[in-house]
Amino acid sequence: MRHSMNSRSLPRGASHPGLSHRWTALWRRLGVLEIPAVAPLLARWQEPQRAYHTLTHLANCLAIYDRNPHHDARVELALWFHDAVYDPQAHDNEARSVKLAQTTMAAAGMNGEFQDTVCGCILATRHRDPPANTLEALTLDVDLAILGASRLRFTAYDRDIRREYAWVPWDTYCRERGRILTAFLARPHLYSTPWIHRRFAARARGNLSRAIRALEHDHG
Repeated sequence: MRHSMNSRSLPRGASHPGLSHRWTALWRRLGVLEIPAVAPLLARWQEPQRAYHTLTHLANCLAIYDRNPHHDARVELALWFHDAVYDPQAHDNEARSVKLAQTTMAAAGMNGEFQDTVCGCILATRHRDPPANTLEALTLDVDLAILGASRLRFTAYDRDIRREYAWVPWDTYCRERGRILTAFLARPHLYSTPWIHRRFAARARGNLSRAIRALEHDHG
């Protein structure tokens, strides 16, 4: 189980025309003449099994990325694909998202080095290993910035994650969710990117601590 974003709330909805325009602009910056269709990708982000990993999550990730002082198209593209395949009952979502990204990038004519970097950023969002480079670190930190959202937004996120895992018995969910959140809280540095750390780390630790206590109480 996995796991705006400033002190104020983020928009809960995502503009399809806005996202479509952004997709086109990204590929134009990359010098692609025939831009990949965005509609199938947006459709994936709207599948019925999603409650948190939706277009709103994608839009929020892109909004946080925009605040990064050092933009890199490879990170931006990785964010578009990092949860493109999402089945809460599967264990290979990131690997399948990578395959989708590779197919799209290869058809657009992107070179192997570019593809490898994007795919590395996507795979990093498994949150299993430390990031291998600053691009992976930024992708990870953007994905986890929700942990440092306002208390209201974090509560909504926590609720939506439970909705995605409604098929898991409550006691099991409390135990496993608590284990994951505890592992995040135990990290010496929750975020690797300095500006994200400054903005979100303290609030994230408060949110995580409250959520863990609630799970322990509910689990008994």
